Amino acid sequence: MPSPILRLALPSPLRRLFDYRAPMGVPPSALRPGVRLRVPFGRRELVGVLVELAETTDVPENKLKPALELLDVEPVLPGEVLALCQWTAQYYQHSLGDTLSWALPTLLRQGEPAEARQERYWHAAPDARLDDPRLARAPRQREALRALAQHPHGVHHALLSKLQLSKDSLDLLLAKGLVTIEVRRSQPVRHQGSWLLQPELVLNDEQRLAVESVRAGFGGFQAFLLAGVTGSGKTEVYLQLIHQALEAGRQALVLIPEINLGPQTLERFARRFNARIALLHSGLNDRERLDAWLAARDGEADIVIGTRSALFTPLKNPGLIIVDEEHDAAYKQQEGLRYHARDLAVVRARQDKVPVLLGSATPSLESLHNAHAGRYALLRLNRRAGGASAPRFLRLDVKSRPLDAGLSMPLQQAIGQTLAAGQQVLVFLNRRGFAPTLLCHDCGWLAQCSRCDARMTLHQRANELRCHHCGHVERPPSNCPKCRHVDLRPVGAGTERAEERLALLFPDYPVLRIDRDSTSRKGAMEQLFATINRGEPCLLVGTQMLAKGHHFPRVTLVAVLDADGGLFSADFRASERMAQLIVQVAGRAGRAEEPGKVIIQTHLADHPLLVQLTEDGYFAFAEQALSERRAAGLPPFSHLALLRAEAHRPGQAEAFLDEACSQAERLTAELGLPGIELLGPVPAPMERRAGRYRAQLLLQGSARPPLQRLLTRWLPEVEQLPGARAVRWSIDVDPIDLF
Repeated sequence: MPSPILRLALPSPLRRLFDYRAPMGVPPSALRPGVRLRVPFGRRELVGVLVELAETTDVPENKLKPALELLDVEPVLPGEVLALCQWTAQYYQHSLGDTLSWALPTLLRQGEPAEARQERYWHAAPDARLDDPRLARAPRQREALRALAQHPHGVHHALLSKLQLSKDSLDLLLAKGLVTIEVRRSQPVRHQGSWLLQPELVLNDEQRLAVESVRAGFGGFQAFLLAGVTGSGKTEVYLQLIHQALEAGRQALVLIPEINLGPQTLERFARRFNARIALLHSGLNDRERLDAWLAARDGEADIVIGTRSALFTPLKNPGLIIVDEEHDAAYKQQEGLRYHARDLAVVRARQDKVPVLLGSATPSLESLHNAHAGRYALLRLNRRAGGASAPRFLRLDVKSRPLDAGLSMPLQQAIGQTLAAGQQVLVFLNRRGFAPTLLCHDCGWLAQCSRCDARMTLHQRANELRCHHCGHVERPPSNCPKCRHVDLRPVGAGTERAEERLALLFPDYPVLRIDRDSTSRKGAMEQLFATINRGEPCLLVGTQMLAKGHHFPRVTLVAVLDADGGLFSADFRASERMAQLIVQVAGRAGRAEEPGKVIIQTHLADHPLLVQLTEDGYFAFAEQALSERRAAGLPPFSHLALLRAEAHRPGQAEAFLDEACSQAERLTAELGLPGIELLGPVPAPMERRAGRYRAQLLLQGSARPPLQRLLTRWLPEVEQLPGARAVRWSIDVDPIDLF
């Protein structure tokens, strides 16, 4: 019987599988989809995943190479995760090999064993003697052997330094056969006793209805949208549903949008549950990530918490998937495999036959549309938990008012009154740095990035001009490069400048800045939160990092310094994002006994969007925005794919996209695909970025199937275009950013 042909997905951008013969001596029964094999690939060796077995191949016999090694006894990817990756690759028009690379931890991609951490113990060999002649001139090795001989059960590798045992000496003893290494698999801690460490809170009627509705769906697929105002107790709903899943012997997967939310989420869950919790995010080292991944796969982690890539984590007994802050743009991967974790969570829940709960105080318009269409069950939480009242909004018109580092006088007075009352203030400004740019007062020169069509941001503490688009950094000039005068002034306000000014205005109170710069150091975020949680009066200044899911019970005043940015953007999603951001940051106010107030500084206090948002609430805004999208034929009432291209020379990207557009027009006509429009090619809104010239071609379809059918036929042809090798190009299905 001829050996089967192995069809492997390799970490490559090519949208195809690669055929190999089975490794020598490996029985066909060991070759199951999901196992990894090491294979030759050109001059390199790669680790691939077996997708299927075939009887025939198009590769000539003399070119069909055998795989070098089978790396797994059992499939490293269970069937349901492999199926999810295949669906993802097909829908997002990405290579399956590269998709599987996103799904696997780094060490597994490199060929490491898919086994839990191996514990190493050093032993003195049974026949080792201290008077061995090979140790006559090696006193350090002799002392190391003497120390080991005093521990008949062995010395754990992690304890070598504490016992002052040199690894170099032990390696030399190992080479001489005088010591041995014993490898023991670390034993998982089994769950015992009650799942609860703390009693559950008493739910109000709305929360109880939400819990009962989702619990009724256990054992099968159903998607729920939990739309609750800020502070309405969504987390308590999550916790009680997770408890129900644990009681049923099932695992829960909880997705969060940001790494910074991980520690506080983990702490809250660890306080509530006597459970094994695994945390998965990009801040872990490779070994930690693999250990957490394997614990989830083997059923040794009861709750898995992670950012978007945790969606691909295998679960032995899946029972519930929760996506917190489901509206957050961080769930969309913006490079490589451009998937949306929220949407894939629904696909995975359907495959795993478990309920999925999407939660947000400001649901995305896509999710609200799915709820209106009956695809999701809508659960509403309209009141704040614990009887806290909703914050009161005040639109503060700052037209013609002098601004001091972005702060108007009425706002300064409100901040002073709040601090004097012993409460905390949150000042929100979605711009990092000291000032958005540097200006010459004499000639009008502005500090532009040499590699992007963007201005450099002044970071005064580091004495740097930084481009927040490409990362370019340079020292601020001492005089104007254009007219040589020295009157260079920072224009506008960023978080650094607001922090500096508030510290001068309110010297008796600590000012805590929370943005990507101030929290980049390990442990910095936890340290800042510890100060806030002491409850003493202080000022919090920060970017959208402050808007996401944090609970600050002593904050009673929230100030939004500039609400006008999203009102005139070219991006049709800008107003939705602005509304979500304002409502989310406003939700940090008045979450305990004290009522909260939100002051929004704006030059457009009578703008209909701001009036509706502050007077009627987010859901009234969302209904209006959905009706506008329907009239304009924009998502979620149509479906988009964006072909991006960039090149070193002007016009090169557009020329490539012109060829691609001609192909798409021809295929649309040939296949008779209805309702598809091609818009462009046009230069990107920021045409030059990181030294490359960028352009884009937008495809819009009234329905998904025709658009997907076109993409599947079109992209292999795009790969073969003469200009495809001269530019860097990518496809983004369901883009959320047209930048």
